[in-house]
Amino acid sequence: MVQPPPAERFHRRFLDELPGDPATAAAPRAVVGAAWSRVQPTPVAAPHLLAFSHRLAAELGLAGGLELDPSTAAVLGGNALWPGMDPYAANYGGHQFGHWAGQLGDGRAIVLGELRRPDGAIAELQLKGAGPTAYSRRGDGRAVLRSSIREFLCSEAMHALGVPTTRALSLVATGDQVVRDMFYDGNARPEPGAIVCRVAPSFLRFGNYELPSARGDVALLRTLVDFTLRHHFPELGTPARDAYAALLRAVAERTARLIAHWQAIGFVHGVMNTDNLSMLGLTIDYGPYGWIDDFDLGWTPNTTDAAQRRYAFGNQPTIGLWNVMRLGEALLPLVDGAESVVEEALAAYDATYSGEATRRFAAKLGLTFSAGEDDGALLRDLFTWLQKTGIDMTLFFRSLSRVVVAAAAPSTLPEAIVAACYREPDADDRAAGVSWLQRWWRRTRRESRPAAELAVAMDRVNPRFVLRNWLAQEAIDAAHGGSAEKVARLLEVMARPFDEQPQHADLAAKRPDWARDKPGCSALSCSS
Repeated sequence: MVQPPPAERFHRRFLDELPGDPATAAAPRAVVGAAWSRVQPTPVAAPHLLAFSHRLAAELGLAGGLELDPSTAAVLGGNALWPGMDPYAANYGGHQFGHWAGQLGDGRAIVLGELRRPDGAIAELQLKGAGPTAYSRRGDGRAVLRSSIREFLCSEAMHALGVPTTRALSLVATGDQVVRDMFYDGNARPEPGAIVCRVAPSFLRFGNYELPSARGDVALLRTLVDFTLRHHFPELGTPARDAYAALLRAVAERTARLIAHWQAIGFVHGVMNTDNLSMLGLTIDYGPYGWIDDFDLGWTPNTTDAAQRRYAFGNQPTIGLWNVMRLGEALLPLVDGAESVVEEALAAYDATYSGEATRRFAAKLGLTFSAGEDDGALLRDLFTWLQKTGIDMTLFFRSLSRVVVAAAAPSTLPEAIVAACYREPDADDRAAGVSWLQRWWRRTRRESRPAAELAVAMDRVNPRFVLRNWLAQEAIDAAHGGSAEKVARLLEVMARPFDEQPQHADLAAKRPDWARDKPGCSALSCSS
């Protein structure tokens, strides 16, 4: 029998240093003056491990082969605990679709414990879908297989892309059915249940601070911010007014860098509520996310947001700024109400996002942008052409490394780029595309590196593989049919997104016609 981590590797910082809820029942209620509530996961009928991230397990220092022990599925499915675990759910609020929603909290997420990694860092292990908590409101605290597969795969795919993110250790089928109305249209039906074990240094989000501030509980707000500084931003100094201001600025900058990374890879989060924004600048809460197929700044994968498009691809940078403003307002009581502190953080966000987005898109084009070059216009004109043409974003940027090594600027639109289009480009589209490519090709010749080196560098930042919705949906359909093989294949391929992997070329293809309007491929909801 492979041994689980010893009890002494689990810590209780969150429980010991922050005030808790004295009640222990899972009944929904308003929780005041507390940052957390104790809760036990609700057992499931037949926990069965469908997928496991061996890479993450190794980083956590978990024993090799632990996933083969039946007791592991019991723990990761919510039916048992390892020694040292002390489960709880966190209390927070948030703005949802631009409106204050009051108390929200971990309605179906339960932190099992804080595990000390081999490198000394702390990793919180959290089960999503493990049953009701004090914050479940009218929900059942469960999650379905389709959304759990998406979260498991995307967490690890984003990590491999270099995007700051929560991670996923395991995917467990529960053996229970969960009733969900997928599109909120009155057609609820039972679906297979599942649980994901999520892992992060912390799951603290903007809403953790918004809730006590909105309630006027400055003492709890200060305690929570001091905890955050001590454990996650110690470089900012002893908790005090200046450190609070520095914390807001640091979070603003991390958020800006994160969203610039999203934009550069064509990732759309889908529901950027303030309770879904991490204080550590991690991608958190994978729900109705999606990757851009045909380039469209107005695209959102979230059916709930279809009319407003608040969280569309092109709006993500502005929404990030809006969310930082809400966090800043929440922290005002700690900085003597000085609105200048918030203004400085917003300015830092703008400057950081601009610099990071410019750097990332320049790298995708093999360029080092210069104030003396007309590079801004080059990038703006590219976005205009991509939007008008409806070309696949991932395939377009990946194809450029083959164009940059050409001996002369292209005189026709390269076949790889034509093949990446979702409709046949007309004469005007082709002419505009060739004109832009010629400008860009000539611009690359002013770089200090030879074209062959530029091509290699471009392939290191332009992924060949991303977790497109239709790929995830194929894996979901297969899992519903009893096979987790496609989940395992995607997990392995997405672990090396920048490698060619010719044996998996089918997973790098553009969206097929059948997926254009298929639920789960083109449109998703928050129902999970």
